[in-house]
Amino acid sequence: MNENATTEMTPDSGPATRGGRAAHAGLDVMLSEAAAGGRTGGPSRFIAPGSGVKVGFGLARRPGRVAARAGGLTASLARTAVGRSGLAPARGDRRFADRGWEGNWLLRRVLQAYLAVGETVDGLITDADVDWRAERRARLVAGNVLDALAPSNFVWSNPAVLKEIVDTGGGNLVKGARQFVHDINTPPHLPSTVDTSKFEVGGNLAASPGSVVLRTEVFELIHYKPTTDEVRETPLLFIPPTINKFYVLDLSPGRSMIEHYVAQGQQVFAISWRNPEQGQGHFDLDAYATAVAEARDAVAAITNQPAVHLAAACSGGIITAGLLGQLAATGELGRVASLTLMVCALDNDTEGTMSALASRDVAAAAVAESARKGYLDGQALAGVFTWLRPNDLVWNYVVNNYLLGKAPPAFDVLYWNQDTVRLAAGLHRDFIYLGLENSFAHPGALHVLGEPVDLGAVDLDTYFIAGASDHIVPWESAYKGAQLFGGSRRFVLSRSGHIQALVNPPSPDSRSSFRVTEELPETPEEFVAGAAHLPGSWWPDWDAWLATRSGELKPAPKTLGNRTYKAQAKAPGTYVLAN
Repeated sequence: MNENATTEMTPDSGPATRGGRAAHAGLDVMLSEAAAGGRTGGPSRFIAPGSGVKVGFGLARRPGRVAARAGGLTASLARTAVGRSGLAPARGDRRFADRGWEGNWLLRRVLQAYLAVGETVDGLITDADVDWRAERRARLVAGNVLDALAPSNFVWSNPAVLKEIVDTGGGNLVKGARQFVHDINTPPHLPSTVDTSKFEVGGNLAASPGSVVLRTEVFELIHYKPTTDEVRETPLLFIPPTINKFYVLDLSPGRSMIEHYVAQGQQVFAISWRNPEQGQGHFDLDAYATAVAEARDAVAAITNQPAVHLAAACSGGIITAGLLGQLAATGELGRVASLTLMVCALDNDTEGTMSALASRDVAAAAVAESARKGYLDGQALAGVFTWLRPNDLVWNYVVNNYLLGKAPPAFDVLYWNQDTVRLAAGLHRDFIYLGLENSFAHPGALHVLGEPVDLGAVDLDTYFIAGASDHIVPWESAYKGAQLFGGSRRFVLSRSGHIQALVNPPSPDSRSSFRVTEELPETPEEFVAGAAHLPGSWWPDWDAWLATRSGELKPAPKTLGNRTYKAQAKAPGTYVLAN
């Protein structure tokens, strides 16, 4: 799933939010809004007049609170004017990191006035005392407006921009104007987030050596070349998301999860999904579950092992969980050695921003639209996500590209982020209704390949990774999803967001940390209170967990594939290159 790669947080805090709640996104509703919102998925999809009316009526019933807020704002602005305000931006707010915001008396007052208005708007929404759905909608709209009006977004009130004008004689604005003209005329008509000229898939991205050993209408299976003399007996198969390209698991050398686990002696395989076109609109949840089963069978045959470790990320985890429910129902669970789910939501009963935007009418319209085209356009989904986090994904680049006149950064995750794919209409439909019905949480409500799914019957060793600041999959949802499974469970909570929780290579100077436990208490709050808090990356922890379940060491194979599954193309294959 798309995400700005720079999101971070402190180990023991949550992300700063208005009203004390994080802006989380439900996959089902992101898919609904993207299809209904057109190719760019712009901010208009989130404007909710009904919620504004509810807030207005709520405040009309409480005139005393409105008067108190107005008086408080007046007093706060007066303190700001005379230099006695104590308001300051949240720690880590990069918009106001320049020392000019503190050192210049005028800019400091402009910033504090902006913060005072934001606090007042936040308080008024709270005072309206409306239902949570209307509150979340209202906060999203108000937050987008306030973010757009931040003084950091304007030439005359951003100290870094003013300094650049002096240093370059206004050359930064000339460069910025050129970049603006280019971006506004290039889909998705948003600020460029990455210098795409610095990357090449198969060159400095997705560079792990390997071969495609199976190609079907749905996927390619890649077998990676061992880099150790000996390998563990039980192989490892990665199942990536279906709404992004697989190489989030194989980024730049040194930051690649696939490269790392090959170096640890794992026999590593990965699925690369086909980028569906109109002719593949019939690909649905069953089609993708069949594909995972087919890949598993190929891996087992190549390695001559009866069981395979499955490691699935995000939407790939939804598919894989459905397949395991089917295998449990048919008594074939022994074909899987263990299951790892990474940043995957299976229990969607969470009051997040996107849940508040959920609507069966919107969902039905979205399904009809993608069915008409045969797919959901990836840029539309990226646009929806962008306007859920405009500070990070819009205004940050407005300032960098247009006001400062600088080129966007060259960062591997950001390149992967913009390398969007389409989602087949059938899978789009199944994902939406699976999320709206919260089917995994109700045994038997979901059928995969003709069998009822009960995750409680999936009696496997399972490993779960969630991100504490993940705004796509709230970690609490991932935690509740983990509780649905039978068997031994190990739950890891990384300090990072959705993608940084995955791209988490071990490093001596890493600021990463994670919480972990194999005893899952009833509530997420109890987990936080009791789980061990460890420094560094979780990758070595997972490697140790896999090692104890991967059998003995044996000589590494000299060739990739076998007589049935022959090497037919170099990694990363052909499907990943399709636009």
